[in-house]
Amino acid sequence: MSAIEHCRSAALGGHVERCQDCGHSRIAYNSCRNRHCPKCQGAAAKDWLAAREADLLPVDYFHVIFTLPAEIAPIAYQNKAVVYDLLFRTAAETLLIIGADPKHLGARIGFTAVLHTWGSAMTHHPHLHMIVPGGGISLDGTHWVPCRPGYFLPGRVLSSLFRRLFLAGLADAHTAGRLAFFGELEGLRRRQAFAAHLAPLRRKKWFLYVKPPPSAGPEAVLAYLARYTHRVAISNSRLVSLDERGVTFRYKDYRRNGQARFRTMTLAPDEFIRRFLLHVLPKGFHRIRHYGLLASATCKTNIARARELIAVPVPVIDPPAEHDDADLATSAATDHRPPCPCCGGRMIIVETFERCGAPRGPPSPDTGVRTAMP
Repeated sequence: MSAIEHCRSAALGGHVERCQDCGHSRIAYNSCRNRHCPKCQGAAAKDWLAAREADLLPVDYFHVIFTLPAEIAPIAYQNKAVVYDLLFRTAAETLLIIGADPKHLGARIGFTAVLHTWGSAMTHHPHLHMIVPGGGISLDGTHWVPCRPGYFLPGRVLSSLFRRLFLAGLADAHTAGRLAFFGELEGLRRRQAFAAHLAPLRRKKWFLYVKPPPSAGPEAVLAYLARYTHRVAISNSRLVSLDERGVTFRYKDYRRNGQARFRTMTLAPDEFIRRFLLHVLPKGFHRIRHYGLLASATCKTNIARARELIAVPVPVIDPPAEHDDADLATSAATDHRPPCPCCGGRMIIVETFERCGAPRGPPSPDTGVRTAMP
């Protein structure tokens, strides 16, 4: 919260930009670069989307969503690192096992998974979005095995295996003492109480949704995910107002249809902040992961082989290289700096100042103090 509060303010320092053509000046304050900030990481999302688009295969792509039941969500909130990692591992294992089963596809598949922990109203709702090519390389590596048109893998079978693997992994984590319980969940520390809590979930149907390939192509799914890969909970574009009643924002009520689905909600400031903080991830936790054919270590080799088997030439131009957050922030400042608002000329940095500092001299009289673009 401290990082977001100080983002693009004098507390983080900044620089003065001046137009090379007309001499117009402006102040731009530094970004916090925190991965949970609603305004930062814009360049990272664009680079991620470009890299994924460069790896697309000429096949249908499916959008698969794994969702944890509501009874698990409070346990996940108090044990984010353990439970979210278990969600990734068991969902990936489910797809890899069923995909390799000769009764279904009988192939080595690959996919990208993105963790979401929020619903439209910023409530805690842990789930995984996966984008999966419609097919895979045969187990003997000799040919490409396509999915049936418009059909990926049986959702009921996937849901059943995912439920079994996840509950087994959660029980093992409890036995190993890797789970912590506080407040209303404190009673679940006892093994018998925990087993009783999980028992009904072994019979409950777990939500798993396999969306058919979109008519707009896989780029549409990637573009959808890219809006959330480097952002958490809510974007500034959904904020409507802030007044004495609280914070008003737009959300979707998926229980309604048509235009009635689009609604607004007003929350007291402390409740708005509480909901936002529900989705802060543990330090170092990766919320975007690649599996199977798309696993980072062998991704380029596997994609080249898949294109060869589908009889598509390998592109000559490599996709954009991956960058760390510092590199992305630097490139964002260099490549995405807005042009001069007066004449459209190129803005260059003529002065920098440290945290809680100020420029040595005032900008030109017609300047407007503005914040740095993401």
